[in-house]
Amino acid sequence: MMTYKSYTAHVEVDLEAEILFGRVLDINDVVTFKAKTIEQARQEFQNSIDDYLEFCKELGQEPDKPFSGKLPFRTTPENHRKIFIAAKKAGKSINNWMDEVLSRAADRAINT
Repeated sequence: MMTYKSYTAHVEVDLEAEILFGRVLDINDVVTFKAKTIEQARQEFQNSIDDYLEFCKELGQEPDKPFSGKLPFRTTPENHRKIFIAAKKAGKSINNWMDEVLSRAADRAINT
């Protein structure tokens, strides 16, 4: 995974073609790139994002944003109650408590 200007790309290897290819995640528009080396892939990813943002500007359109900051969440009534109690014990709103807990869990998952 690579990140640039809040956009994230997933990179894969095509052994037959002997290339790296990537696609920007979490947007509706399709932004891809390819390269022969990791450094070239990083540069091509950044070039693709810059080109995408410039293209949107030329069209007068807002580029897709990777994340809105809104995360729909559904759970069971029992888990909702537990989350409510845990948040209250921490002196936080459910939203703030969940943001903190999920961010820590995501950091652990990313860094392992």
